[in-house]
Amino acid sequence: MSSALLVTAGGGIGDSLLATVVAQALRQRFDRIDALALPGHRAALERVPDLDAVLLDAGEDPRALAAQLGARNYDASVVTWATARTARLPALANIPIRVGQARRLYSGRFTKRVFVRSELGDVTSPWSDILLDYARALGCDAPGAVPHFVPTAADRDAADVLIAGLGGAFLIMHPTNAIAPQRGIWPTQAWSALARALADRYDATVVVSGTQADAAIVDDIVRGASTPNRPPRVVSIAGALEIGGFGALAARAKAFVGITTGAMHVAAAVGCPTVGIFPFQSDFPERWAPRGPRTAIVRASYPCHRNDTKENCPDYACIANLNIPRIMTVTNDLLS
Repeated sequence: MSSALLVTAGGGIGDSLLATVVAQALRQRFDRIDALALPGHRAALERVPDLDAVLLDAGEDPRALAAQLGARNYDASVVTWATARTARLPALANIPIRVGQARRLYSGRFTKRVFVRSELGDVTSPWSDILLDYARALGCDAPGAVPHFVPTAADRDAADVLIAGLGGAFLIMHPTNAIAPQRGIWPTQAWSALARALADRYDATVVVSGTQADAAIVDDIVRGASTPNRPPRVVSIAGALEIGGFGALAARAKAFVGITTGAMHVAAAVGCPTVGIFPFQSDFPERWAPRGPRTAIVRASYPCHRNDTKENCPDYACIANLNIPRIMTVTNDLLS
C-alpha cells in the first residue's frame, strides 16, 4: 500500500482546510493520506473524509517526531506550510519523495520544489488551486476540488440543542477575525445594522458566531441589534460550540454571512450558502474566497488609509462603514 504525508502544520484553520484538496488529488496515486497538523487544527481535520489519520506537531523535539513519522513508512510527503521545521521533518523521517516550496533557504531539503504562484504575482487564482501545484509535482490533480467537512453525530447533537432554542429558520453572521479581540477597537454598529437587515429580510433569527475571545464584541453587536418591546431576533453563540458543532450548525443554516476567517471556510465546506466579506483593500478576495457549492464574495469598497493592514489599522473604518446594501444584494442573489 502506498502512502503520503500531507504537512499542513502552520497558519490558521482555514489554511489547513483548504490544503486538504491536495489530499483529494493525491488519491490518484496513494492509498493512504495522513496529515501532520497543529494541535489546534486537529478537530477540523479529523472531520475531513479525504484524510485517513491526523498526526500532531506539538512542538516536540523534531528527531522524536521524525522517528514516529518514519515508522509509518511514507512513500512521499507534501509540505503545504513550509518552515525550516516542516521542511526538516520529512527529511529526518527518511521519506524518499519530498515536495515543498522553492525559493527558501531550507528548500534544499525537498526533492521536488514548487514555485508558489502568489509569490510570482498571481493575485486571482484560488489558494486551493495554487496548493494543487504541489500535487501536480507528483502527477496528481483534482481540478475544481473544494474542501470537505463532515460533522459527527455528536456534533449534530450539540447543534440540535442550540437550534431547538431558535424557534425556526436562522442565518449565521460572523463579524470577527483573529485580530478583532486583540486590538480592542473593532467597530460593531454596522454589524448590528446588518444583523437587523438580515433578520428582517429573511424573517429569521440571526445567530452571531465567534470564539470565546470574541464574546464581548458579539455581545455589543447583539445589544445594538435589539429592538425595544420585541422578541430578540439576533442572538450570540460566541464560544457556544466547538468547530464540529459549528459545522453541523452551518449545515442547517439558511446562509452564512461573515468576514473571511476559518468559520467561513467551514461553512462553505458543509455546503451552507456562504457570503464571504473582504472589507480590507489589502485582502485578495479571489485567492481566499470560500470554496463550496454555493458561495459569493463582497469585495472591499471603503478607501482604506495607505498601507493599512488588518494588523496595524488605526480605526477599522472599513468595518465601521460596511456596505450593507451590497452585502444584502449579494446574499439575495446567492439565495434566490
